[in-house]
Amino acid sequence: MTTSILPLGDHELEERLLPLMSDVETRLRAAVTGADQLVDAPAAHLAAAGGKRLRPLLTLLTAELAGGVNEEVLTAAVAVELTHLATLYHDDVMDSAPMRRGAPAAHEVWGNSVAILTGDLLFARASQMVARLGADAVRVHAETFERLCLGQLHETLGPGDGEEAVGHYIRVLADKTGSLIAAAARYGATFSGAGAEVADTLTRYGEKVGVAFQLADDVIDLSADAATTGKTPGTDLREGVDTMPVLLLRRRAAEGTLDAAGLALLDRLGRDLGSDEALSAIVADLRGHDVVAEARDLAAAWAQDAVAELDPLPAGEVKDALGAFAGLLVDRLA
Repeated sequence: MTTSILPLGDHELEERLLPLMSDVETRLRAAVTGADQLVDAPAAHLAAAGGKRLRPLLTLLTAELAGGVNEEVLTAAVAVELTHLATLYHDDVMDSAPMRRGAPAAHEVWGNSVAILTGDLLFARASQMVARLGADAVRVHAETFERLCLGQLHETLGPGDGEEAVGHYIRVLADKTGSLIAAAARYGATFSGAGAEVADTLTRYGEKVGVAFQLADDVIDLSADAATTGKTPGTDLREGVDTMPVLLLRRRAAEGTLDAAGLALLDRLGRDLGSDEALSAIVADLRGHDVVAEARDLAAAWAQDAVAELDPLPAGEVKDALGAFAGLLVDRLA
């Protein structure tokens, strides 16, 4: 597989990081195989399907603020991606998602039990890697793992009594997506010797970047096709999971400001979307409603807030690249 990275606006920096990302990819492939021949195929399934590798790239990039990439930074970069892959196995089972990264989801090939246990196995391997990095790294990983679980639980259980749905959803995104991206940014700073204040700054940045990224994905899920995203559009709708565009519809309905087209969409969302035709039709109609543009604007605002967190950092190529990184996650919507 040819390794590529997001354009960061600095050719020299990209050239410096590219071979390091290739090293991460090699280590990642080794980490998902080799322990047991019986489980190598399911364990390597999602890693082999590719992916953006945003989290390890962020770990390598933040390390450039101080001493640069070393063995500890590389180990942390692989561990955060392993953790991310593990969550995907579990998410796809819970969402009954048929595709991931352009390939059949693991549960479609080996069944739910194997997919869940494979996710657990990758969590274990990530934990073994983090254990090499010391007690503080283990604490960060454990706290992140807890937030990943809490985010999924809160999404499954829904808002509590009196809790506003959009705010609840942002909290879910901060836990499910933001927490691991924040840990990736923090590890790069920590293990390159950037210091506690820089690590804290990058943790705040990473969490907001994560929320922006997932809000952008909510829009892309409706506006792109399966060939582009590697996932079936509207899977969340089919499973009754309200992403931001739907939540904005519901908020307008509660406020009495929703138009007739939006009210009709909400009515259809309450019906059976089991057939591909019904799902495709409602995805097409929802993408034409202006709540999608509102969700897009919200993603851009979170990306801008993430960049604002970088203000304490010294000016230079890495700070500029971190700003570009945040922007690119939302520019995918263009």
